Amino acid sequence: MRFGGACSKDVAVLGSSPAGKARTTSKVPPMSGFAAARQNMVDAQARPSDVTDLRILDAMLAVPREAFVPEGQRALAYLDLDLGISEGASAKRFLIRPAVTAKLLQAAEIKDTDKVLVAGCATGYTAALVGRLAGQVIATETDPAEAARARDVLVTLGLGNVAFRGTTAAEGDPANAPYDVIVLDGGTEVIPEQLYGQLKEGGRLVGVFAMTKPPRATIVTRSHGEFGNRMLFDAAVPVLPGFERPPAFVF
Repeated sequence: MRFGGACSKDVAVLGSSPAGKARTTSKVPPMSGFAAARQNMVDAQARPSDVTDLRILDAMLAVPREAFVPEGQRALAYLDLDLGISEGASAKRFLIRPAVTAKLLQAAEIKDTDKVLVAGCATGYTAALVGRLAGQVIATETDPAEAARARDVLVTLGLGNVAFRGTTAAEGDPANAPYDVIVLDGGTEVIPEQLYGQLKEGGRLVGVFAMTKPPRATIVTRSHGEFGNRMLFDAAVPVLPGFERPPAFVF
């Protein structure tokens, strides 16, 4: 008998049959390449980063991340990096690292009755994850091509609780405020004051704040009209368009 190497897909189920023969033989179907990559993303990136919320892990397993990147980059969809996804002349956009996304969503403690704003959704991966956690999702994106791609993918996934608005990440969507949760789908180098005003009493905003070094993932909460913030973990991610630090005056 030879041990080692690849496992056979034929699994013999042994029992008390005559002469100790195998009773049945069944085929175990292999995971598809992307399904295996999703499982590895959860097991090797999310779980080791202390993401324990099973709803988030299940969402990451269910949402095909490769569907939210240009076709030529799909082989990179599950790598532990910030993946550039913009095409053409639009501002550079990214899918931020899976573990950072998962940790931010876990900190937000999204309930299935919550109304959530995803600011700067790009092609909609984070909005899709949130759509599996929340009751209602508004996602903002100024690039019509990116928004259209996101809408098409979410329709195929059956996520009818996600709507898109053609506004900047910094503007948010005040017409549908207030929100239980606001998720910044990228970093910010300035205080997102307009979004603070769109938080419901008791609401939470999560994102990566890069006003100081090192940048830190932060949760902002609204209580009795006041805003408090708590640092969560160090994280460097690309800054969302519109959230860049104003250029310093040079003499």
